[in-house]
Amino acid sequence: MKKFYEYDGNMVLNFTDVAADKEDVVFHNVRQKPFDVYGFYDYKNTEIFQRLSDDIAESTNKGVVNAHKEAAGGRVRFTTDSQYVAIKAEFEIVGSNSRTPQLAIAGFDLYIDTPNESRFYRPLIPPYDVSDGYETYVGFPDRSERHITINFPYHTVVRNLYIGLQEDASLSGGMKYQNEKPVIFYGSSITHGSCASRPGMIYENVLSRRLNMNYTNLGFGGSACGEETIAKYMAGLDMSVFVCDYDWNAQSEQVLIETHKRMYEIIRKENPDIPYLIISKPDFAYRRYDASVRRKVIFDTYDYAIKNGDKNVYYIDGSSMFRGRDWDNCFIDTVHPNDVGFLKMADCIEPILSSVLK
Repeated sequence: MKKFYEYDGNMVLNFTDVAADKEDVVFHNVRQKPFDVYGFYDYKNTEIFQRLSDDIAESTNKGVVNAHKEAAGGRVRFTTDSQYVAIKAEFEIVGSNSRTPQLAIAGFDLYIDTPNESRFYRPLIPPYDVSDGYETYVGFPDRSERHITINFPYHTVVRNLYIGLQEDASLSGGMKYQNEKPVIFYGSSITHGSCASRPGMIYENVLSRRLNMNYTNLGFGGSACGEETIAKYMAGLDMSVFVCDYDWNAQSEQVLIETHKRMYEIIRKENPDIPYLIISKPDFAYRRYDASVRRKVIFDTYDYAIKNGDKNVYYIDGSSMFRGRDWDNCFIDTVHPNDVGFLKMADCIEPILSSVLK
């Protein structure tokens, strides 16, 4: 019996050698100028595109040791007049997740940036059996100069990424974000990106496009437990805003009580003036009792901050994110949002982030 991609022409993908198909291609290492790379820790001096230093990950928990190596939230931006853009990706480990499409796990997607918007153009789709990397490309109708953003996959360890352009193409840095210092998002698998259909659909990337916002994704699926180690590390980062979204991964109400206010105090001590956003988990309707108890703990942190004179702290109630029509269609599994859920999360968070970034 044939598999669907063997008889549906729209699903056929030809993964040929890009150099053989595009004889004028020249590949460029994104770790080198003029590319602008965002969302990674010391990416010019590490063997993989990782989000934390190894020592911080190892001192946090075993889950973070693995998750910090995945390229969630990474982006490369550049400007070119090449009539095609190719990628050559080399992988250390390709993730596996029964809830998530292969495009999101190991694929990239490409956006064209303008001063007014960043618009999805094409996915850079991996083969279904991808293991150690792949090559592919997308074409454009002409040689106009374009500002490009390419999002990294969120469940794969990326060793190297090369961008292929025409030999005579121009190449310079990408459009600049409105905020040089990134917004730091700390949280669970939802923050990490599970289970968006492709990298550009995780809620931070949606917000990044809408607000032309630089950010760093410190979401660690199943492993964001609010430890003092990671709180102290994040407190030392140069950031514009901090977003605390780890409700889901605190193992119990008691753990949340022990860690949530402590994280606020640690980060606020080193960053007395930055906006601090606190979010409770969005699956309230499916876990009403447990979510209500945990939400109170989170709101108590906010209330504590307000009563102590903090005028730059904000609370976003997760139960408000998916209300209204199709609220039950916002999840892939009653826990992780699908694309509809991530868009609604972005809708809910955007007004506050837009205001504080200005």
